[in-house]
Amino acid sequence: MIYCSKAEKREEPKQEPLPPPTVTKAEPGPFGITRHLWDATATPQDRIEVALAVKDEDIELQGNEKATIETNKGAIVVKLYSKDAPNTVRNFIRLAESGFYDGLIWHRYEPGFVLQGGDPLGNGSGNAGYNIDFEPNPKKHVTGAMCMARGPAKNSASCQFYICLADKPHLDGNYVVFAKTVECMDVVNELRRGDTIVKITISRD
Repeated sequence: MIYCSKAEKREEPKQEPLPPPTVTKAEPGPFGITRHLWDATATPQDRIEVALAVKDEDIELQGNEKATIETNKGAIVVKLYSKDAPNTVRNFIRLAESGFYDGLIWHRYEPGFVLQGGDPLGNGSGNAGYNIDFEPNPKKHVTGAMCMARGPAKNSASCQFYICLADKPHLDGNYVVFAKTVECMDVVNELRRGDTIVKITISRD
């Protein structure tokens, strides 16, 4: 908007409508996936479209993958179980490397139970626009384990994940354990509902 004094009053030029906001992209990471950099205009649907675009990307696993989850209270490092849950790990890597998780909140915190995040809607009801198959493996729900959240159907996991705040053996075999916290469990214990996932990056040892 252009404002003029009375002495300089003139016809205001017609303003063209602004173009729709665009999503900024960073250079592709080590897995060849371009990270999307979200701004305040980003919607859950924007994230879903990105997730759908990368869901079939080929990810070669070497067995030494780990994820660094940066939060507003510090960083967490988890070892990914690439050999025990390869398809689940590939899905997580695709979403993480595309920027899908960046800026989302931890929407669920239950003391002594779990910390959960990864929902584009931020309320526990959203997904990435698709589901992945249940992937049984021998890994256990121990303190620091990271697992896929799902609905009543076993093949309903998508993008939401949780970290165990204590051993929960009654969950073993019912949810896919695909990683474990190996550094900074103290940060996990400080996180609460409404805290933020700033960024998730994947690396290899």
